[in-house]
Amino acid sequence: MKIAHNFNAGPCVLPKPAMQAGIEALKDFAGTGMGVIEVSHRSKEWQNIMDETVALWKELYNIPEGYHVLFLGGGASTQFLYVPFNLLNKKAAYLETGGWASKAAKEAKYFGEVEIVASSKETTYNYIPKGWKVPTDADYFHITTNNTLYGTEIKEDMDCPITLVADMSSDFMSRPVDVSKYGLIYGGAQKNVGPAGVTVVIVREDILGKVERPLPTMVDYRTHIKDGSMFNTPPVFPIFIMHETLKWIKSVGGLKVIEKMNIEKSDMLYNEIDSNPMFKGTIIDKADRSRMNVCFVMEDKYKDKEADFLEFAKAAGMVGIKGHRSTGGFRASIYNACPKESVQALINCMQEYAKKNA
Repeated sequence: MKIAHNFNAGPCVLPKPAMQAGIEALKDFAGTGMGVIEVSHRSKEWQNIMDETVALWKELYNIPEGYHVLFLGGGASTQFLYVPFNLLNKKAAYLETGGWASKAAKEAKYFGEVEIVASSKETTYNYIPKGWKVPTDADYFHITTNNTLYGTEIKEDMDCPITLVADMSSDFMSRPVDVSKYGLIYGGAQKNVGPAGVTVVIVREDILGKVERPLPTMVDYRTHIKDGSMFNTPPVFPIFIMHETLKWIKSVGGLKVIEKMNIEKSDMLYNEIDSNPMFKGTIIDKADRSRMNVCFVMEDKYKDKEADFLEFAKAAGMVGIKGHRSTGGFRASIYNACPKESVQALINCMQEYAKKNA
């Protein structure tokens, strides 16, 4: 069997127990004699999965009373419009730390004034802006906690004088989160909590129902709260794999253990990047470096060897380390289920290449 060390940015590597459970559920789900993608979403067997998955989210994130966990379709990009549709009356504030943050702000402009409180766009988003202030006259403040394309991450839950909204698509369930500091958290599942196809929304109920505009049924969060994420047929298979992935997170010790694992893996790789004569990191401030998406390039005098290294790495079983088309270079996405052994394999690959070429 071919060995593949999966560093894809998403869809990405998933826990083997979750994958195996998915295979078995496709054959026979909960003793029904039908596959999980065949059963009625109104059946008690499926309702048990929905209830258990919500309960796992609440347990792992220690979600307080007054919040609802929703499973929706459309990806996090659809939430770029759901959020202002439900929350923006006159003005919203956005922190622009990457391409997805910029796209979220663009969608909000259809609903009202948008203030960009700070941006790192002028240096290709290679740092998290500091020293900005949140305008207290805004309806909410939106952040993107992890910058998948460029490799920065906000790792602390900030105090915010207004409703704080966060796109956590690419660092969901990678560390403990103080949910009480947020009015709304959302993200696509396909990084740390499942395959593509389901979007998770954690929303505090008391922030809803305050906009003056009429809300179409499907984009009103209250619709999905009322119907338990089953106003329409939910994406059952992605939710099932998410259920199994959350069980795996719980089984290894929860989010404190997961965070420790992620710090260890990212420190290993960043230490190699900083010490290897052929490579350099694109995020200089170590405090801003993402644990999820490690971005790096060749040192200037070795720029002409980028394509050669990619081929060398590919032959060694490294998958998905080519940088995003907008950035170039390399990107290793080391989400929760990426094993330490794969990170070490990439480090060995980089060291071997340097021995031959530096």
